[in-house]
Amino acid sequence: MRRLITFLATGGYSGYVPLAPGTAGSLVGLILGKLICAPLWARSPAAFLPLFTLLFVIACSVAGSAERSSGSHDDAAIVIDEIFGMIATMFLLPSGWPWLLAAFALFRALDIIKPWPASYFDSIHGGAAVMLDDLAAGIYANLALQVLARLV
Repeated sequence: MRRLITFLATGGYSGYVPLAPGTAGSLVGLILGKLICAPLWARSPAAFLPLFTLLFVIACSVAGSAERSSGSHDDAAIVIDEIFGMIATMFLLPSGWPWLLAAFALFRALDIIKPWPASYFDSIHGGAAVMLDDLAAGIYANLALQVLARLV
């Protein structure tokens, strides 16, 4: 079970990339979002949201277990939060590489800057806190890109 938690928490071991593991995890999120999630939410956004929520709750538990196992708060190798944050960023965006690249860049920037409430979640411990700061960054990025999509 510990191997499965490590595999999931590190985004298929992408979190062990020596430089910028969060960026590597975000790239995994981009790929999963494009290949698996986008076709699902294209069919039914209303059906996708409960599935995302359920998987997010499970991911909180995975992140918490990995955090306890590593002994450090939001260990850099734990990138499941970046994966979910990236998928949240991409939710219902127009398709195409320019939008994917903009989503990736904006999510990474907001994940690093951590505007409130992401900064609050980043300051507390536990699996939900690990996940929620990236979800907040993903929601902010998504909202900004939704506005941009309507302006262009």
